[in-house]
Amino acid sequence: MLQAVIVAHPNPDSFTLSVAHAYAQAAEAAGGQVVVRDLYAMNFDPCLKRDEIPSEPDYRLHPDVAAERAALEGVGLYVLVYPFWVNAPPAILKGYIDRVLGFGFGFAPDGEGAHPTASGTRLLSFTSSGAPRHWVVDTGALSAVRNLFDTHLAKVCGLTVVDHIHFGAITPNMTAAAVERHLDLVRNTANWINRDS
Repeated sequence: MLQAVIVAHPNPDSFTLSVAHAYAQAAEAAGGQVVVRDLYAMNFDPCLKRDEIPSEPDYRLHPDVAAERAALEGVGLYVLVYPFWVNAPPAILKGYIDRVLGFGFGFAPDGEGAHPTASGTRLLSFTSSGAPRHWVVDTGALSAVRNLFDTHLAKVCGLTVVDHIHFGAITPNMTAAAVERHLDLVRNTANWINRDS
């Protein structure tokens, strides 16, 4: 199964990138095919342009979006990996969803709103926060993100949500052992997903 790991963090040495790489390596070792889209390393432009709005008379598909859609062709699982910043995903990830997974790729218009065009594709998310997980749960931040970035995105595009794994209390002074425990969970998740595919 072809999987797209879409990761959003500007620091290549971050916990977020470690999660993305751990997942990709474990998935490939288990027989999966993985394409990694490191949005910051790609310098992806998250800003939707006026001529990318379908109702505009000069609507067109920009070359960077066309290239991304080509890279994602045939993907059976999207793996979103990102930190919570102000209890929401980084803007670059939202822009990627707007421009790449949006109109004409993830969904198409119909008389009732939108028709999903990615049915059969699955969605897995790994997120992290500096705040402890219980705080993110108690404040409603985790459920809000899950509603918008898991449930809603899945409904609009026809995706099936596999899981959303959140790591709390991710700080620069974490022990190597704590990081490794988290990465073991990521690797185990990749193993069972690829075993069951």
